[in-house]
Amino acid sequence: MVLPLSHHFIIMERTQQVHEGRNIKRFREMLGMKQETLAYELGEDWTQKRISQLEAKEKVEDDILEHVARILKISPEAIQRFDEEHALNIISNTFTSHDTSTLNAINHNCTFNPLDKLIDAYEENKKLYERLIQAEKDKVAYLERLLKDR
Repeated sequence: MVLPLSHHFIIMERTQQVHEGRNIKRFREMLGMKQETLAYELGEDWTQKRISQLEAKEKVEDDILEHVARILKISPEAIQRFDEEHALNIISNTFTSHDTSTLNAINHNCTFNPLDKLIDAYEENKKLYERLIQAEKDKVAYLERLLKDR
C-alpha cells in the first residue's frame, strides 16, 4: 500500500539530525515566499539578513519555529521532521511505479506520438487558412463582377 505523500515526509525516524533552518527555507521557497516577506510577517525586529541567518541554523528556537510555521501555514512538526532525501525517494518511487495505486499519477506510456498530433494540428490549421484565403478571393472576384456590371 502506498501512503499519500503528505504522510511520508512526516513519518521519519530521528536517526539523523534534521536541519530545521534549511527546512524553513524549503517550505518558504515551495510557497514562493521571499525572505523579505517572511521577515515582514515575523515583525519589525526581523530583516532579510536575519531570515538568512535563521535558515542557516540547524536547530531553531521553539517559539520562533512555531511563529514561522504559523506564517507558512504548516505544523512545526513538519519543519522539525521533513527530510528532503526521503521525500525525493518517495516521489521518485511513486512516479515510476506501475502498480494500480498510482493510476492518478503521470502516465508515462503514451499510446500516440505527440509530434504526430502536433503535425496534424498544423496541417489542419494550414487547410483552414487555405480555405479562408480562397473564400476571400471568391469574395473579391464577386465584388469585382458587381462593379463591372454597374
